[in-house]
Amino acid sequence: MRSTLSFKAYIGISFAYLLFIILGREDISWFIKPFLIPFLFLAVYSCGNFPSKKFLLVALTFSWMGDVVLLFAYKAEIYFIIGLVAFLISHIAYIVLFSKQLRINSSRNKAVFWVGITVIIVYLILMLSILLPTLGDLKIPVFVYAIILSTMLLFAFKGYLKWSKPAGSYILLGAVIFVCSDSILAFNKFYEPIRFSSFLIMATYLLAQYLIIVGILKLNRKK
Repeated sequence: MRSTLSFKAYIGISFAYLLFIILGREDISWFIKPFLIPFLFLAVYSCGNFPSKKFLLVALTFSWMGDVVLLFAYKAEIYFIIGLVAFLISHIAYIVLFSKQLRINSSRNKAVFWVGITVIIVYLILMLSILLPTLGDLKIPVFVYAIILSTMLLFAFKGYLKWSKPAGSYILLGAVIFVCSDSILAFNKFYEPIRFSSFLIMATYLLAQYLIIVGILKLNRKK
């Protein structure tokens, strides 16, 4: 029950947050942002124990830290770097989490697997080829982050081919949308300003986190 209420609160406050962004009231959304991820944390915390629960809580904790630190990114570049590191650790926690999930369905279509791997590699190469010339001193941090982000997507995809449905579909879709969110942020910051970037980045980010959490909880639901 507490978990359901936490999810409903997350959805409600997320809609309010995005509405304030659309209305141009980012002064209000600035104060709301730190209260978004804690509702997902509470939803996971109030669920029963499962093997990868601690890694899910770690991922959410560092995502929240990244959210808070990035609120001050306009003050100095160091805040952006710290936020990047926080999300880097969050993605590593997701990678470990995905790797530890039970293999409920062991069958795997090799053709689909290699097509997926190819798509992820092509995405990584394209992103780096476009962004690296514009990054200056941030080349190495962003390069490392892109590698970890792509690895997170890779593990979600590998899991999707083995996990039960629809949980696996939720997780993979969440991972894909997470990559979209970070890609929009990177293009907007380093390449070319994107219209409605704040809304697009946060709408995809909030949806991605929700889908991954719901998918993991469904995957570990006790029968």
